[in-house]
Amino acid sequence: MLDELRKTIEAAIGELTPARARSLAKSLAGPGAAKDQVAKLAGDLIERSQKNRERLKDFVRREVSGQMGAVGVATQAELDSLKKRVRTLERSSQKPNAAAPRQAGKRTGGGMKPGAAKTAAPSPRKKPIKAAAPGQASSKGTGGGTGARD
Repeated sequence: MLDELRKTIEAAIGELTPARARSLAKSLAGPGAAKDQVAKLAGDLIERSQKNRERLKDFVRREVSGQMGAVGVATQAELDSLKKRVRTLERSSQKPNAAAPRQAGKRTGGGMKPGAAKTAAPSPRKKPIKAAAPGQASSKGTGGGTGARD
């Protein structure tokens, strides 16, 4: 009895060959069963075995996928997307930049045009304040004088 149960469970989970299915069907149907009844039962066992195997594969696939996602492993779709993005970035970095000068090899040192000033000009908004000559006090903020500049 236990042997038959073990065979039934193995048939439900494992790969069931036609020969094993017939043998199992004979033992389940009994010694006086007709051949067509045994053949039909064997076919049903094979069909159930295949369906159960597919269900088990789907279950394991979902569990593994869920666990891999939980630990942060990237999916194949995510990897493919990243590969595509990298290729796009590589192509765009190989194209000449529209803002770059056309004669990049003939640039002068420092990246400045010839004759360009190297110091910043004073801001046009403010006039520079002249320092008082030695010995003279500034009229600004001292309270003395007329407040007009010389």
